[in-house]
Amino acid sequence: MSLSSHLTELKRKHESLSFQVEQAQRAPSVDALHLVSLKKRKLKLKEEIERLSN
Repeated sequence: MSLSSHLTELKRKHESLSFQVEQAQRAPSVDALHLVSLKKRKLKLKEEIERLSN
């Protein structure tokens, strides 16, 4: 897998997690642990994207 395609895939996953976080925050009975887990995964992806972009 080339670096470019890997970055594209990471960005796609990051966008997907962003959507999931938004949906979880709008839910009336949000599971706080699940939300924290999603946010941590999203942050790890963002850090990986930034690391590979530099």
